[in-house]
Amino acid sequence: MEYLETINLSVLEFIFFCSVILFASLVRGFSGFGFSASSVSLLSFILPPKEIVPIILLLEIIASFFMIPSIWKKINWKFVLFLLLGVVLGTPLGVHFLSVLQPEFTHLIISLTVLIFAFLLLRGYKNKNLNHNFSKFLVGTVAGTVNGFGTLAGLPIALYFLIIAAEPAVIRASLAALFFFTDFYALVLAYLKDILDYKIIYRILPLILVVPIGVSIGTKLFAGSSKENYKKYVLYFLILVSIFGLIRVLF
Repeated sequence: MEYLETINLSVLEFIFFCSVILFASLVRGFSGFGFSASSVSLLSFILPPKEIVPIILLLEIIASFFMIPSIWKKINWKFVLFLLLGVVLGTPLGVHFLSVLQPEFTHLIISLTVLIFAFLLLRGYKNKNLNHNFSKFLVGTVAGTVNGFGTLAGLPIALYFLIIAAEPAVIRASLAALFFFTDFYALVLAYLKDILDYKIIYRILPLILVVPIGVSIGTKLFAGSSKENYKKYVLYFLILVSIFGLIRVLF
């Protein structure tokens, strides 16, 4: 009980917290992205976005670490490099937005971002001509901004990968590798903006055991899925979460 008092959560809120992170880890293990999108909206029922984002950044780093053995050979490092350059430019702007915007407005933007990108991904538009370095940099900049205020960099980047018709295994591996660097960078910026504190560190301690369990389950599900199911399952879930988040903010 002393621990729960320290992190300012009730028993039921703590159970809900752990359950959301377990499911988000499963989504991350399966798709390579979606951890933030599948947890931010739900966690907003018990925590403000300003407290959620640093938690998600820390857990994303942990999730990427546990995915390394299964993704290393599939990572496209050229993609990662140019996307990372854009993310470095865009993330400070996003972190600034997080520090000054009202929590309700931030959550509304996050939910709308999830919904818009999920629908775009479902449309299945493809254009391999967009597979060049400037596009990667531009997408990385947008992703960095979104990542700074909502930890949702995976959505624009996943959209870009699917537009240029990349293989699911490459998408999953490259996103996981990219997030290891981008989330650490965003976490440093959050600390400099006084968004990261010791209470947040305490909150993630028990989740260090939860995240690898979810990632492991998701990895096994990915190994047994088809290319079509890979996209379909993740996107329908993200749409559901974003609609749920919009209802939470508007009503």
